[in-house]
Amino acid sequence: MADLIPPSPSEDAYAVDHDQGDVFTRDDPFALFAEWLALAGKKETNDPNAMALATVDASGMPDVRMVLLKDVDASGLTFYTNLDSAKGKELAANPKAAIVFHWKSIRRQVRFRGPVTQVTAAEADAYFATRARGARIGAHASKQSQPLESRFALEKAVAAKTAQFGLGDIPRPENWSGFRIAPVQIEFWVNRPFRLHERLCYKRADAGAPWTKSHLYP
Repeated sequence: MADLIPPSPSEDAYAVDHDQGDVFTRDDPFALFAEWLALAGKKETNDPNAMALATVDASGMPDVRMVLLKDVDASGLTFYTNLDSAKGKELAANPKAAIVFHWKSIRRQVRFRGPVTQVTAAEADAYFATRARGARIGAHASKQSQPLESRFALEKAVAAKTAQFGLGDIPRPENWSGFRIAPVQIEFWVNRPFRLHERLCYKRADAGAPWTKSHLYP
């Protein structure tokens, strides 16, 4: 399967590698992230808010999956999930996480690490209400991360929930909510020619502490 892996770039390929110039244009890391996310939103084919979320299970084995960022402000980054899913259980047992955004179209990455807390019921209710009706029904029908005997079983569960709710309101399931990561470390990465990439790292002791920043070797 080695032939599936692209070879290392040639000197000629590196020679035409686009130098993006100065991209660290904000002192505040959340403002800089917002700027990069906005640019990715114009360039990415789909889901510029997709991020890899890393957790660990009870044995310490790492686990990672793609989720969608649904809110970001100075308090942190928020995503939503079934609390009985693998990530929900892992975060309940060990409320720390790491996430990374990788935008191929602009050749940039942003990494976050920090403690995680569950959002309030009011926040979860407000976001759940914005979801498409089919997605709200799906949240009730899916036993996320549990073994599925067949696709038909899932479709049957969706049909049952659709009939149950009819044309009425669809409340948020009790086991469905959101998590917010309050980063204590944020690293910005931008591609540079010949793999001499540029990395800017922000760190703080906790969510209320000031940021310090430093550049890192590629």
